Amino acid sequence: MSNLEEFRNLIGGRICAAASGRLLDSVNPATGEVWAKVPASDAVDIDSAVNAARQAQSAWAALPAAARSQYLKQVSQIFIKHGEELARLETLDNGKLASENKSRAGVGMALVWERAAGATLEGVTGRSVILDPTKLGFTLREPYGVVAAIIPWNNPLLFLANKAAAALAAGNTVVVKSPEQASAAMLRVGELIADILPPGVISIVCGLGSEAGEALVRHPFVGKITMTGSSETGRRIQRAAADTLTPAIFELGGKSPNIVLDDADLAAAAIGVTTGSIYTGNAGQICVAGSRILVQRKVLDDLIDRMKSIVGKIVLGDPFSDATTMGPIVSQTQFDRVTGYIADGRREAKLVFGGRSGSELVPGMPGGYWVEPTLFMTENNALNICQEEIFGPVAVIIPFDTDDEAIAIANDSKYGLAAGVWTRDLARAHRFVRDIAAGSIWVNIYRQPRYELPFGGFKDSGYGHDELLEFTREKAAIIAS
Repeated sequence: MSNLEEFRNLIGGRICAAASGRLLDSVNPATGEVWAKVPASDAVDIDSAVNAARQAQSAWAALPAAARSQYLKQVSQIFIKHGEELARLETLDNGKLASENKSRAGVGMALVWERAAGATLEGVTGRSVILDPTKLGFTLREPYGVVAAIIPWNNPLLFLANKAAAALAAGNTVVVKSPEQASAAMLRVGELIADILPPGVISIVCGLGSEAGEALVRHPFVGKITMTGSSETGRRIQRAAADTLTPAIFELGGKSPNIVLDDADLAAAAIGVTTGSIYTGNAGQICVAGSRILVQRKVLDDLIDRMKSIVGKIVLGDPFSDATTMGPIVSQTQFDRVTGYIADGRREAKLVFGGRSGSELVPGMPGGYWVEPTLFMTENNALNICQEEIFGPVAVIIPFDTDDEAIAIANDSKYGLAAGVWTRDLARAHRFVRDIAAGSIWVNIYRQPRYELPFGGFKDSGYGHDELLEFTREKAAIIAS
């Protein structure tokens, strides 16, 4: 056990173990082996972090926006200098391809913090209204105080940047609950920024959701919650936060439709619904995965042939190998969930390709959580594989005949996170954008969230956006002469 890496929390500017001394295993999903230990923090650690954040918040908010901006720019440089190290840690934790992590953990994450640094003035900018000749009305934008950020395991560094950078830019302090399945990279970030930001401005605490997470969202000194994760977890957090009336931003689950119309560029669409959407380096473990592929019947066979050709070139294996194009499932628990849905699909739908899982897929790494790209086909959108978020490399094709039918199927879901539409007809594109109930809709492209645009969901996919103005509240004032 002595050769295992051990990571610690950042609380109030100190790098420290959980108060209880308890540790959790961090498992490499490509091998199934424990490679590191992380803190099993609980309510005691959360209380320390929130109190430190509360004490630091007034001084942080009082800084000129330009001063906060300079701090965030310093944080951005951490990702430039240590991006390769952070990418390695995230790959060991969640199995996402190292090549993909390298491109994001360095320059990509630095840009998020840089954008937040450049936007700090928005957090203090209000508006003015002349109410009548003797009265001036104006608004002030103020931070909420302490923001609780709940981070998912599929892209920890990305969501840390999206949530913490904006909240800090707006003058809040932040307590981050890192995901117990994939905390190493985030805790290492904590070590790297401990001497950059004032103590308490950000704390990063690892622990189980039922212990650390529950304590954080129930804490009376938390002013706002931002969370990315499953819809069920979002419901639990909302129930917990009801006692303190704490507002929240939720980016939750999805079962996104990716719609291929009969006038689409099929070569581009085939890429968009396979490697561009569901069969990715992250093994389909992405919230916006276009896992319901709606295809107009006229082009169904052609599209399936093209998909088979593309998927046949996917290489499942060691996420550190440049030859690998798809990695493992993150954990045994998630592996069991994904393979359970594949079993459902075998009973209820037609298997188009894939369906296998387990050690035989990657003989050199028999302990990994491997699932091959899998596609089913059905005309029954009510099936579990069509309605439930699987969060793995499993998709289902649903044929349709008319545009009306496609829109009805697309909206026949409790989710509304994202959607894709493939067509050469601009009028059809506008109609689908207008009529599909989803927070993001991409036409002739897929999986393209941009920081210049809001990102959030409808229905069970949540509400709100991790952007700067969401982390401020508006106060109205009137001054009479």
